[in-house]
Amino acid sequence: MRFVLLAVTLTLGLIAGPALAQKPAKPAPTPHPGAEVYQNICQACHMANAMGGEGAGRIPALAKNGALEAAAYPIMVVTGGKGAMPWFRGLLTDQQIADVINYVRTNFGNKYKDKVTPALVAELGVPAPKGGNREQ
Repeated sequence: MRFVLLAVTLTLGLIAGPALAQKPAKPAPTPHPGAEVYQNICQACHMANAMGGEGAGRIPALAKNGALEAAAYPIMVVTGGKGAMPWFRGLLTDQQIADVINYVRTNFGNKYKDKVTPALVAELGVPAPKGGNREQ
């Protein structure tokens, strides 16, 4: 009887052992917090590859864009708008603005490592127009 139990235990160990010894699957990487904002708002004009485009107007490329090196510039543009680009102060939180700027500045061929913080957005950002009415 002991021999049978030993044989069954060894057989089960040989069958189940490799399956149990496998490493657990790695969790999916956490997406950059600014990626969702970019995908839901910015890429409609700047394109998924951030290359911008031309048509009824010119949408500047954000990819490999040297103008993004100084963090103050994209903060002022995103909060206050520029040309055909509307302002986003009041539509996005300072955290969302910081996140999307950091996302663009570290992706699409951009390698700017200094981080934009919500406090920096609050300090350097353009105030929302009085009344916040975007339909003017």
